[in-house]
Amino acid sequence: MTMENAAAPQKRHGASLLVQDPHTRRRQAREKRFQALGIAAIVIGILFLVILLTQIIGNGGKAFTQTFIDVPVYLDPAKLDKNGNRDLEEIKKATTFTYDPLIQNGLLGVVQKAGIDTPLQKGSQMKALISRSAAGQVREFVLNNPERIGDTVDFRIFAAPSVDGYFKGRVTRDSIARDKNISTEDLDLADQLTQAGIMHRGFNWTFITGSDASDLRPEQSGFGQSMLGSLAMMFVVLLVCLPISVAASIYLEEFAPKNRFTDFIEVNISNLAAVPSIVFGILALAAFIQFGGGTLGIQQLRSSAPLVGGLALSLMTLPTIIIATRASLKAVPPSIKDAALGLGASKMQAVFHHVLPLAMPGILTGTIIGLAAALGETAPLLMIGMVAFVQMDVNSVGGFFTSPNVGMPAEIYIWASRADGAWYERAWGGIIILLVFLMTMNIIAIILRRRFERRW
Repeated sequence: MTMENAAAPQKRHGASLLVQDPHTRRRQAREKRFQALGIAAIVIGILFLVILLTQIIGNGGKAFTQTFIDVPVYLDPAKLDKNGNRDLEEIKKATTFTYDPLIQNGLLGVVQKAGIDTPLQKGSQMKALISRSAAGQVREFVLNNPERIGDTVDFRIFAAPSVDGYFKGRVTRDSIARDKNISTEDLDLADQLTQAGIMHRGFNWTFITGSDASDLRPEQSGFGQSMLGSLAMMFVVLLVCLPISVAASIYLEEFAPKNRFTDFIEVNISNLAAVPSIVFGILALAAFIQFGGGTLGIQQLRSSAPLVGGLALSLMTLPTIIIATRASLKAVPPSIKDAALGLGASKMQAVFHHVLPLAMPGILTGTIIGLAAALGETAPLLMIGMVAFVQMDVNSVGGFFTSPNVGMPAEIYIWASRADGAWYERAWGGIIILLVFLMTMNIIAIILRRRFERRW
């Protein structure tokens, strides 16, 4: 082709290589608009994420700190051990009502020793500053250390929820006008105790390690029991879902005949992955608790235990892991299996010795993501009744799975439904811990995928 022939089309369209034609300009404009929309979508997503995290951390971060009062309590033998024989059974007869005056007198002594000027002149008038859980804390110490009766012991006790809320900004002097449990004089005394270093805020380990408390004692509640409940449920889900999903996926992908029946199964597995989780909760209620625990009489399935919760979550997690496992098996190049078959391996040897090991990173990633999704589910736990007030009572490995318990999402739901603002604050704190768990599991999934994945 001569130079004249090559230049002929440019002349025919009236354009050159240095000047874009209208079609090219429109195409490039569309690409730029698409890129701008993509960047805007990412910015909006990041903005919502920042707002969400700011809201969660701002509201929930306060749950990790608590106001405490340092009170020396004289363990009066005349009140706690009237016979003086240190008999534990007799000491147990002293109820928490016996300990309340001892704690109040201890606080009165601290106030007088610090020279604090207050119109509250009696220990009983200062009880609004002290948590209702303080008497139980001192009583538990005495029962564990009966030889300390007669001594003055320093206790670090919780401040009342209203006082704690006052220092966190949740309770104001204006808002207490309608609160009969605390007065302006109490808040004045709390300010003076803080200035004297007797009342202070510190990290609340009880929130990390403790269990739920009654409605009147939010300062005593903790998230530890629900973390154990969720951990037990995840063990059940892992033990049930991983072997079943891998076996089902291998059969459907490698061994099952391709006919309408297997097509019907595959379609229904995909449909099950999209079914709302509350439906699986209803199914678990009917299958495990009513039929297994009721009709068959299996004791372990009668209560709202992590075993039942884990089985309910397994129902909704199985389709997700099966789909992820089949995708991982399909991602392995067919040449791997063909080479093994060509060297004389059986089909089962080719699958289990060559295809499955190469697909394991994807299978583990899908399993962890499925577990993370199950960890945040609340609806199935609501249906099987794992939303009750439960104190920690795990005495054995079996009890870890079969004793009544709650999961983290259910605990957050319980706290958020209570009236006191301190519970609302703790619900946000629970969300922070739950997000940490979810982020940890997703990070593990990413690490496993990058560590073991193979590229062909």
